[in-house]
Amino acid sequence: MTRPESRLPGRPDERAASRSSAPGGCADPLMGLVLVVAEAAGGALLALWPGLRGLARSRAHEMSADKGVSAPPPVDPGTDWTAAIAVGALALVVACLAVALLRGRWHWAGGMQVVVAVALGAAVLASVAEGSSRNPPEPAPTWNSPPCRSGGDHSECARSGG
Repeated sequence: MTRPESRLPGRPDERAASRSSAPGGCADPLMGLVLVVAEAAGGALLALWPGLRGLARSRAHEMSADKGVSAPPPVDPGTDWTAAIAVGALALVVACLAVALLRGRWHWAGGMQVVVAVALGAAVLASVAEGSSRNPPEPAPTWNSPPCRSGGDHSECARSGG
């Protein structure tokens, strides 16, 4: 025989009491907006970073030229993936934050984070696709034809063979 004053776990009145921890009012959308603004500021810093890296490289090259050091021309290193990796890391952090917010029943804030994470992921994929589809420029021809001896233009010499 059980006493009526004892409560069994999982009764409806206990489940209703646990729901009170969800955010109420405008806290949920406000938290989402604050996080989006913070991520926009972080994205702006990430956008400035590659530009500052390029400026530092050009300054170092200029300083070596001013000192009289004859350095070979810089080799094209190919695509710089640093910015894509940094934005991808930011997208991963935002996605993890979105999952945490959605699990904590912050639906508006979590939904906003999902949208931001998808936008950042799409930007990373677009930059990776652009970087991998670039074709290197064709090298300049190394053979120079001899000058035309007949006095005509280059097309006339090409037809006559010399």
